[in-house]
Amino acid sequence: MENSNLLLIYLATLLVLLTIAAVLVIRQVLKTRRIEGTLNRLQNKLSKEKGTAKEYYELASLLLDKKLYTQAAVYLQQTLKQIPEEEAENAALAYNALGFAYFAQEQYDLAIRNYKEALKIAPNYATALNNLGHSYERKQLISQALEAYEAALEVDPQNATARRRANSLRKRLVTSSSSS
Repeated sequence: MENSNLLLIYLATLLVLLTIAAVLVIRQVLKTRRIEGTLNRLQNKLSKEKGTAKEYYELASLLLDKKLYTQAAVYLQQTLKQIPEEEAENAALAYNALGFAYFAQEQYDLAIRNYKEALKIAPNYATALNNLGHSYERKQLISQALEAYEAALEVDPQNATARRRANSLRKRLVTSSSSS
């Protein structure tokens, strides 16, 4: 009797776990299908006709998520051509995303140029400042990187990424100056 109760508990637990796993898999499949559908719809539309800045940006964002950085960069450039002047804040987002696409391809000079364009439009854009700092770090331009992270902290004192990276760079600068 006790063995059969134990077996029932085991089977019930197994069934619950399998049900949870199935629900999670089905949700992920539906999400992926929705994203792929949007991606295909936008690619088909934009290959046939000129789109809006929002459509180009949405397509580029999907391509960035899929790590298709070269293709994303093309659509982000199209986004920038389509953005009306009165929507400058959207241009800052597009320049930052374009910088990210170049950064991911290890084209740090192009990334830096685009992050700076984003910051011309939105000087208090903490994400662009973090990204600029990261690009400078990759180029081993430590003082410029630290400057970017400190600017991000001025804009957003709670910015954990900027705080962590700035502290790390300060330690590196102290270590390198004391060993000189």
